[in-house]
Amino acid sequence: MNPTPSTTADKSARTTPGRAGKSDAPAATASQTLDLFVQSQMAKLTGGVSPIGMGLAFMDWACHLATSPGKQMELLMQTYAVPVTADGKLADGRFSGPDWQHWPYQQYAQNFLQCQQFWEQATTGIRGVAPHHSQVVNFTARQLLDMMAPSNFLATNPEVQRAAVESGGRSLADGALNWRKDVCRKLAPPGMAVPEPADASYRPGVEVALTPGVVVFRNELMELIQYQPQTPTVYREPVLIMPSWIMKYYILDLSPENSMVRYLVEQGHTVFMVSWHNPGAAERNLGMDDYLQRGLYAALDQVTAICQQAPVHTVGYCLGGTLLAIGAAALGAPSGPKHGTLASVTLLAAQTDFSEPGELGLFIDDSELAFLDALMWKQGYLDGDQMAASFQLLHARDLVWSRMMREYLLGQRSAPNDLMAWNADATRLPFRMHSEYLHGLFLRNDLAEGRYQVGGQPIALADMAGPLFVVGTERDHVSPWRSVYKLHLLSPAAIDFVLASGGHNAGIVSEPGHAHRSYRRLADAAPGGYRSPDQWLAQSELVEGSWWPCWQQWLAQHSASKRVKPPALGQGQTLGAAPGHFVLDA
Repeated sequence: MNPTPSTTADKSARTTPGRAGKSDAPAATASQTLDLFVQSQMAKLTGGVSPIGMGLAFMDWACHLATSPGKQMELLMQTYAVPVTADGKLADGRFSGPDWQHWPYQQYAQNFLQCQQFWEQATTGIRGVAPHHSQVVNFTARQLLDMMAPSNFLATNPEVQRAAVESGGRSLADGALNWRKDVCRKLAPPGMAVPEPADASYRPGVEVALTPGVVVFRNELMELIQYQPQTPTVYREPVLIMPSWIMKYYILDLSPENSMVRYLVEQGHTVFMVSWHNPGAAERNLGMDDYLQRGLYAALDQVTAICQQAPVHTVGYCLGGTLLAIGAAALGAPSGPKHGTLASVTLLAAQTDFSEPGELGLFIDDSELAFLDALMWKQGYLDGDQMAASFQLLHARDLVWSRMMREYLLGQRSAPNDLMAWNADATRLPFRMHSEYLHGLFLRNDLAEGRYQVGGQPIALADMAGPLFVVGTERDHVSPWRSVYKLHLLSPAAIDFVLASGGHNAGIVSEPGHAHRSYRRLADAAPGGYRSPDQWLAQSELVEGSWWPCWQQWLAQHSASKRVKPPALGQGQTLGAAPGHFVLDA
């Protein structure tokens, strides 16, 4: 599915000119090109991981451990107690089943957990080791150990053996077929890939992304969707959502029952959504400034015009939230650009300070970025599968090894759902943009430290005009909530902070009525000085249910009291029905 819209008609209708695809960076010299080529070939073999950076981390750890006899004695003499639950079962969920409570399988599990504890102690707390190197070695040791867990092998997993006996070997045969299908999908040439199990059941515009709307603007970088009103009157202030271009936008418009867009429209909001173009090698030189100018600012101009200059509630998710924070800071500066008025800013699982990015930061250092840059330089982009592999590595125990055990040894496929289908709908990242993002934000933390520039001028998050609604999620390994919370240190604006249960995706897609959903919020956020994340957590109130109604009430409180007639879709000029063309880009 890769339709090509008529760019001529689009430009004459509602497109603004820009500099997408043009690079200001100097061309690489012959020697630099040779270096990039060699490093790109090495990066292909290592999956983008720098063997030099990894080697330096392990050398730092090993040399300091070799000169720490006290630590060595502690490791040799310490006893490692295996944690158990109240009913005497092993606390690790991989070994909590009844079959694991019998010899010799219980012994396998206990030995593994004791080995795990040993390496946890051996890779931490060594004097002189650089913190980043210590974290890299600890993380790598955990990944290697999880790979060798007894639950991953037929000979040492009693649950797999029982399933094989009870099914007459059918479970193993089904697992082999699952493995064969996955291998064929990975090795198939472009255009002939075997679809993921969930793909065929959840297609944008057919089973998901169904909220009625129209495309009202298109340029080379994005489409802007305006959704049809569902109420006779609406809040005057529209809602503009900026999703991350790491993902397809319809995570916020999945099935009708868990669509954030549908929920907002049904509450009387006029909702606009940016749908990003999925870039290829030809767009290698698109940069962060392109996404700001031709994405956020272009969308703001269109929304403001359609809604007759009304202030705009802006919403940014993940990297889209980081871009929104950059744009809002630039707009709030005294000499900043003019692109409408912001009624509020909502940041969903979006980092603005990258000094503590969690385990994702383990992949960010100068050596690692040099190899990743070389890999992207050769391709022109970072492939979606490559990016997904990095995220899966953060949850390798659950997303890799436990899944492989279930699918290849037990022969069980997870029941498809809309979130799984969306997750398999991978996107790409342009070389220049991703390099600027990793070097400027993750590595140097330019945005938080006042060095990030828009239009040649440094911006400060202190210029962001309030009010702000900021959402973190409890189990977020992409944007850890304590890192998201750091915005309190960077902006004097009023911040209403919410901590939702779940992870980076499920914590945001938290529709009303979903079981086991909750959030934390400080009901009385009266001024009283800075609260640390732990202080905020201790003082906040746990609320059962979805955070969406809380947010919607906040939007209503920061909107005009008098509702108005819904604005015309695209001021009468539209480019086709939602979900548009770009979301279908393969």
